[in-house]
Amino acid sequence: MTDVSTKPAAPSRPRPIKTPKVVGTRRALSAEEIAATGLRDRWYPILPSRFVAAGEMVKVQRLGVDWLLFRDARGKLSMLEDRCPHRSAPLSVGQHLGDRVACKYHGVQVDGTGTVVSVPGMPGCALEGKKATVSLDVAEAADTIFAFIPLTEDSQPTEFVLPDRLQDPAVSWFPNYAEWAGPWRFYMDNVLDPMHGAFLHRDSHSMFGGDTSARFRIRETDRGFFFEKTDQRGVNFDWVEFCRGSMDYVDLEIPYAQNAGPGGVFGIVGMATPIDENNSAIFHWRTRRVDGWEREVWRFLYRTQLEARHWGVLEQDRVVLEALAADADVDEHLYQHDLGVSRIRRMYRADAQAQAKQLVGAASV
Repeated sequence: MTDVSTKPAAPSRPRPIKTPKVVGTRRALSAEEIAATGLRDRWYPILPSRFVAAGEMVKVQRLGVDWLLFRDARGKLSMLEDRCPHRSAPLSVGQHLGDRVACKYHGVQVDGTGTVVSVPGMPGCALEGKKATVSLDVAEAADTIFAFIPLTEDSQPTEFVLPDRLQDPAVSWFPNYAEWAGPWRFYMDNVLDPMHGAFLHRDSHSMFGGDTSARFRIRETDRGFFFEKTDQRGVNFDWVEFCRGSMDYVDLEIPYAQNAGPGGVFGIVGMATPIDENNSAIFHWRTRRVDGWEREVWRFLYRTQLEARHWGVLEQDRVVLEALAADADVDEHLYQHDLGVSRIRRMYRADAQAQAKQLVGAASV
């Protein structure tokens, strides 16, 4: 008979380290993957509010993940990962049941918080009452749906705060939405490059003036930085401010001639949300500080004449950026005009590396 007291102890096995998954991906992402599909732990514009009516479901892809937007009959909006917790079938092909969605595959019902409220095939199973589907924090403002995209399940949403122009009651604005077949980083490079206005948009109604040569500087702010011409102001696309708050955005002004209506300069707030590594959702709000009867004149003039012209300017950007090779920013010869481009690239590269490091650090705790 074997003396169990003398049996050699079984070798201990190290406990496997589990790297936290990035929300919606089921795996950790490298710094390169985060940079390509978008930084997390930020608010992003998702869709214009009018795209999701009461009682409707809309599928979107953002930051490389499929999501489902749906409203209940009272207009309350929810945003879920488009994946049933049972067998991962897309909820977007299921049925809208008012305050919940039923998966078409086996009828599992998930509410707006991501909680399974019913499993018709097996009532009372352990899945019922479990928060098993990713549900995002959402906000609606400026005619737009915003969502906080977390890095991990432990990420806590930051306070939602709109850019200054969009929360100022004295500012009138019009939203603009487009999807471009190009990486989101190309949009950021483009808007941090004011000099392209004097060339690409030279024949536009608002950027025909000024010199085609200039000197630039970076000026730090408490929320980001200005990239601006040192020898020209108020003539063309002469400056842009990159801002970090609840969300990343750019703020800029373009001078307008008097025949463009009352209100002085024309302001633009711009944001880009990655759809995936090769496609982007582009959001602009065209703004003007104007009130009283002049406000109505400006809004009428914009709708009847100026909006089409602005679409034309935006199309000039889209055509060029979509024509760029996917690695267009890999082998370049930059010069002084590109200080803003270099700065934003360094910032986002550092952010992506920090988020990838955060995932590794969380795994070792």
